[in-house]
This record gives sequence, C-alpha cells and structure tokens, in this order.
Amino acid sequence: MSYELLSEPVRRYIRDKQWDALRPIQAAAISRILSTDDNYILASRTASGKTEAAFLPILTKVDFRERGIQVLYVSPLIALINDQFQRVEGLCKHMDVTVTKWHGEASKSLKDKLVKSPTGILLITPESIEAMFVNHPYYIKALFPNLKFIVIDEIHSFIGSSRGIQLKSLLSRIKILVSNQVRTIGLSATIGDYDEAKRFTGEEERTKVLVDKTPKDLNAKFRYMKSELGNYSVDLIDDLYEQTKDKKVLIFPNSRGKAEEVAVKLKKTAERNNGHHFYFSHHSSVDKELREHIEYFAKNNERQYFCIACTSTLELGIDIGSVDMVVQIDSTYSVASLIQRVGRSGRKENIKSNLLLYATEQWQLLQSIACWQLYKENFIEPIYSQKKPFDILFHQILSILKATSGCSRQLFVNGIKQNAAFTNISAAEAENLIQYMISMDYVEDLKRELIVGYEGEKLVNSKEFYSVFETLPTFKVIHSGKPIGDIPFSPMVMEDENILLAARIWKIMDVDVDAQKIYVVPAHDGNKPLFFGEGGNVHSSIRKKMLEIIYSPFENSTEYEESAAAIIHEMQLFFQPFPIIDFNKDRPLIIKENSIEFYTFSGTQINKTISFLLNNVGISNKLFDKECFIEITSPLKGADSIIDALHKAIVNIEQFVEKVIKETPKQFPFSKWGEFLPADLKKSYILETYFDIAGTEEFLNTVRIAGGE
Repeated sequence: MSYELLSEPVRRYIRDKQWDALRPIQAAAISRILSTDDNYILASRTASGKTEAAFLPILTKVDFRERGIQVLYVSPLIALINDQFQRVEGLCKHMDVTVTKWHGEASKSLKDKLVKSPTGILLITPESIEAMFVNHPYYIKALFPNLKFIVIDEIHSFIGSSRGIQLKSLLSRIKILVSNQVRTIGLSATIGDYDEAKRFTGEEERTKVLVDKTPKDLNAKFRYMKSELGNYSVDLIDDLYEQTKDKKVLIFPNSRGKAEEVAVKLKKTAERNNGHHFYFSHHSSVDKELREHIEYFAKNNERQYFCIACTSTLELGIDIGSVDMVVQIDSTYSVASLIQRVGRSGRKENIKSNLLLYATEQWQLLQSIACWQLYKENFIEPIYSQKKPFDILFHQILSILKATSGCSRQLFVNGIKQNAAFTNISAAEAENLIQYMISMDYVEDLKRELIVGYEGEKLVNSKEFYSVFETLPTFKVIHSGKPIGDIPFSPMVMEDENILLAARIWKIMDVDVDAQKIYVVPAHDGNKPLFFGEGGNVHSSIRKKMLEIIYSPFENSTEYEESAAAIIHEMQLFFQPFPIIDFNKDRPLIIKENSIEFYTFSGTQINKTISFLLNNVGISNKLFDKECFIEITSPLKGADSIIDALHKAIVNIEQFVEKVIKETPKQFPFSKWGEFLPADLKKSYILETYFDIAGTEEFLNTVRIAGGE
C-alpha cells in the first residue's frame, strides 16, 4: 500500500488533512518514485492532486539535512509560485523543511538568507534562474551542489515553446554542476505527446509517464448569439447575466479586450437589476495587486457569488477554489486550452463541471463543437518542438559567457553539445554561429578564451535579457496615484478618450509619453483598449473534425441548443453540393465569377504555407484561416492547375523564404532572439516554426478537389 511507504511526518500530514484515501495519481506516483530512480511525467486532470503526488514521495525520500537546495520547483507563473508556496509549505510544516520563493517580487532578505545557508525547497521561474546565472553565477554553485529533484509544474506550457527550450538549457546547465543524479518530475493535465514530454527532461530513456484517465462528469451547453459590429450583442450579455447572476463563474473570452467588454457590460447589467457587484477582469494587463486581490477573494469567499472575465492567466493551476460554471465565448484555439479551462469548474470530488459555450459567428460555433467532440474523444494536440533552436542558442551563448566570465572555445563548444536543449545542433553549426557572433561583436575572441563582446554586453545588461518572449511597450494606467494596469500605446490613447480596464470605464485626463504613464478618472462609457498579440495556431485535427461535422448527421441534443443546431444545419446546406467521401482527402472548392474559394480544412500553419506558396508563384490570394479557406483572385485557374502550381512551388520554398528575408523581412514574425541571427539561420528558423512544410506536402499528395459552381 502506497500510504505505508511514506515517512511518518508525511503520513501525519495526511491524517491531519483527514483524507479518506490517496488519489489514483498519488498512489501510483508514491510507489514508483520511491521504488525507482526514474524521471516521471504525472498526467491527470486538473485538481486531481498532482502537486501532492510529486511532493509526498519526494519529502519521504530526500534527506533535507544535507546542505544545499534539495528540490527545485519550476513554475511558468509567479502567481502560481505564490499559490503553490502555501501548499508546499503546508506539506513541510511537520518536517522542518525550508520552502523559499525566488522571483522578482519575492523577499530579498529571504533570498539572501538562503544563499548564506542553502537548504530545503526552492520555487522559481525560468527567468529568475536565468537572472541568477547571469548576475550571480556563484549562487548556482552554492545553492545546487546536492540537488536531488526538479519538479516542473504545468510542463505542457513549456514544451514546444522558446521559453521551454530556455528552461531545458538552464536545467541542463544546473545538472552539469551537480555531482549526483538529478531526477525530474513533470506535472500536467494536458499533454498530447508523451514522447515529447519525456524528451523534455533531457533523459527520454529513463523517463516514465503515469496517466490517470479517471473521467470528470461534465455538463455542456452550446448557444449561438451573433455579434453586433464586433461587439457582443445585448441579447448575449443579458442571457449571460441570467445564466451567471447566482453562481461563481469564470468567463473566458479570447482576448483581453473582450474580457474587459464582458466584465464592464455585466457589471452595468447587474447594477440595473440590483444584482451582486463582484464583477472582475483578470488578465496580464491588469495590475498585479488587483489580480492577487481577485484571486484571494475568489479562493476565500464562501457566500458571495462572483464573475471573473479572464484570459489564460486563470487557465493554469492557480487555486481560486471551486467555481460553479465556466463560460467560453467563441472557440478556444486548442483542445488543450479547453481542457484547462473546463478543469476550473467542479474541482471538488463528486461535483460535476458545468460548461456554457457561446458562439458569436458560425465558424466559431463549428470550431467550438469540433474542440468539444475531440475533448470527448480524449484527443490533445501533439506539440511540435524546434529541432534546431538557433535563436535560443544565440541567447544562451551570451548567458553562458556572462556566467563564466569567459571560456575556452573548445570547452564552450563541448558544453553546448552536452546541453540537452541543443543536441540536434552539430558542433560545426555551433561553431559557425559563434564565428558570426564574433564578427558582429556579440562575442569577443581573446584567442585563449571567448568573452561577451561590446554589442553582446548591451543585450546581456538589459533587464529584457532574462526572458526569451517578446514584450511589447506599454503605458501604465494610474488613478489617484495607484496603478490599475498597463495597455499598449495606440492612437486612441489621448486625452478625453475613454478606455475599459480592470472591469471599469476610465476617462484619460493626461498622457505622459516620456514617463509612459496614463492618468485616468472614472467614467461611464468607453471603448475597450486595443490589445495585441492574441490568437493562436489551430491544429489540423480540429479543422478535419469541423469538416466531419458539416458532412455528418447533426441532431438536436441536450448539449446543442436550437440556435446552435440551426446554424450547423445552415452550414451543412451550404456545403451540400460538394461531395465529400474521405475526410482525410476530399476538400471543397467553390468557383465564383471573380474568385475561387479553396476550403482546405487544414491547420493554420499549412494554410499559411499554401497562401505563401501561391503568392510566390504569382497567384494572388487572401487567407481566411478562421473560415478554413483561401480566396484566389487572380489569375483564376482550375483546381488541378492550383494543385500543380503548389507542387512545383513547394520545391522552391527555401528560395522564396530567402528572397523575402532579404527584401521584406518584416513579413515574417521572428522570435525575440531570432532577430539577431544571420540570414541563413533566420531562414532555417522560419522554415521550421512559421510553416508546416511536411504537413503541406502530405496535404498536396493526398488532396482531392470536390468542385462546384
């Protein structure tokens, strides 16, 4: 029995909590972590006890009397660290184990105390590890000589991202300094590719996956309410108010601006109807203290109903207690995101989750239903990771040279080859990048060693160096001396204009461009601020499921209300003339008088690849990715001619990309550090991350056109 394997202080914690039994993922993790030396990925639904599943056996196995940090917990969010700190500290209260937070907002005195006498468990973000390497490399050696475990929370949020490659590199650099073997435990509710998760640990062969597939009861309802000139309709807001007025609710629109619109309009509706006044917005542009207040209120409030309009800031595992309902307005971009959001409702045992989905346009409805059906089929998108992340290698070269204050060239290249993040980059490729960095003065060659060069120092000494994701410039919004949040600067940011932020309407009184501050007072009417960088790529499996729904019987059910079912039937009638036999191959193509509409029903990256190729062979087109089609305007050719042109074009895609980078580089969205790469590596970056060449080739080799007038 797993419980008997635990140490007495850990068992006492369980008894104090009056648990009836261990959760399935906890029982499995305890027996495996204590009886083997393997790494583990713990995959189970939200609120299934994954944190305890990792820490109960770790606290039993580790001797915390040894000097140094014994357990390193890495989180994607500072807010999640603050939240998990309380849980982990509670676990450790009987064991005299020190638990310390380390991030930009954590206590400096406690950090200093830890460096002088390193012990216990450290909770940290990737950016803080980076800052430690760059600014205080001594800390790394002092803190981690006897590190035993690394726990990565919400590991899916790192896999496949630049931030994840950075973290993988940083953890590899820590492990090189540790004399003993370090084990990695990853936690997630939404992993679509277990092999990729295993590779993320840097030790695929000795990483095992424990999966708890215990289902969660879930009620879902779909409604269709068309938007009005880009804003939510009065009918939708009124209906949403009625559905949520006597509940604890999270509402997920798909942008920060929409979250503000929902929060303000619901609050005004509640005022007219003498309802409760606990309406909030929660996203990355709302001030940190306001967000923390909202989280504390939601978690500790027992009696009051509330409604939080939020983005992905509440998608991850921050504990805000149990909510009665989750509302999703328009489709998520992925099934994984839907799973995370659904998991916020019904977190207590034996309580159903409740999900209400609104769609404001027909294609959003279709995508919502596709994501929902794939969710019920237990599908999660596989995650693609860069094979040759030269952009992060550029960043880490500077980081390593800064941390070591110089390094011999041979040792440096050998260190890169040992780094799990760069195993697919050859020594010759690393050497070529280093040589380029020397030529551009990012690195200086002193013959005996390499050091950070003049241009490199400018980058390393910037506070923006620690992160690998782009942060757009914003202006701080201030009322009565208190910060409310930050918004991107845009032409609408001027005196006497009104904006929505933090679930309130504000009138701009003054804009201090030099100080990047906006001073506001409360107002009664306003426009939502223009936030940027929102959206995402949709996987081909979602698009194929959308096609299946269009060509399959769709009967009314308890899930799909009449308004939603009617729209799906309309779409089915529209596509009825185009015979689809095989959902993997057949695609509709509509020939109109002045254009052709090619419905690819493929993923975003394949659509972008096809549109790019057509443009580069002189076929004018416009991509309507949300609607799953490419509009071809000139020259108009038949279906076979279009496919033939694409077959010929894809062979030359490297030359096309090279030409665009040379002539109009702004056409491509380079990563933060990809901007600094030489032209040939920029080309490699775009070919690997922006397009899906292999997927497009497969599509072109199998597609059959179902055409019609």
